[in-house]
Amino acid sequence: MGNVDTCLGIDIGGTGIKGAPVDTAAGRLLHERVRILTPQPSAPDPVVEVVRDVVARFSWRGPVGITFPGVVVDGTTRTAANVDKGWVDLDARKVFAEALRLPVTVVNDADAAGIAEMRFGAGQGRGGTVLVLTFGTGIGSALFHDGALVPNTEFGHLELNGHEAEHHAAGNVREEHDLSWEHWAHRVQKYLLHLEMLFSPALFIIGGGVSKKADKFLPHIKHVRAEIVPAALHNDAGIVGAALAAQEGCGDALLPKS
Repeated sequence: MGNVDTCLGIDIGGTGIKGAPVDTAAGRLLHERVRILTPQPSAPDPVVEVVRDVVARFSWRGPVGITFPGVVVDGTTRTAANVDKGWVDLDARKVFAEALRLPVTVVNDADAAGIAEMRFGAGQGRGGTVLVLTFGTGIGSALFHDGALVPNTEFGHLELNGHEAEHHAAGNVREEHDLSWEHWAHRVQKYLLHLEMLFSPALFIIGGGVSKKADKFLPHIKHVRAEIVPAALHNDAGIVGAALAAQEGCGDALLPKS
């Protein structure tokens, strides 16, 4: 299965790996997504096996886009903050292509979510500076200016109160420390104010799993000049963006050796 307007998107996260075929012309999932827990340890081999399982469940034979929670340059994963360090400087695109025997494109997870939101979601038609932030196991970031992506920004690792921002305000921090939505919102507010000081965005788009609960925390965020909205594609943005990257990267996606 697979055609020019249909690609498989797979979103690798620190806690879960999810995927589905995507209609890249409409930006929507064509089937209910499959979600499998990220193996622990999250070393390359067991993660590749889970990705292979996701592909097999859809009997997929077309292009595959895969997101990764770290810096990705030309298919190589340069950093691995929330997954096993065995990914650092790994040619992930080659590893996945050889395992799947399919054309593969690998992209930063927040960049993928941002691409999807700018194309089909809350960032549609928005110019100026837009920051898409995904709150989950860590904090991912995607920076756009007049619709153009500045890749691999990784603003979750900016220092905030003497710590990496994601150690203070990521989505899993709220759960691990049993913080109220209001308490967590105050932490997010400090982070947004810090980013606003640095980049003066016109719009913040808040993605990740928390985007479905925006009414619980957004009303508690004050003093930020930029508009703040939840991601329209919620937690599916990474899957959609991965598929878009696969479609657009078909010309330079790594094809398996025959």
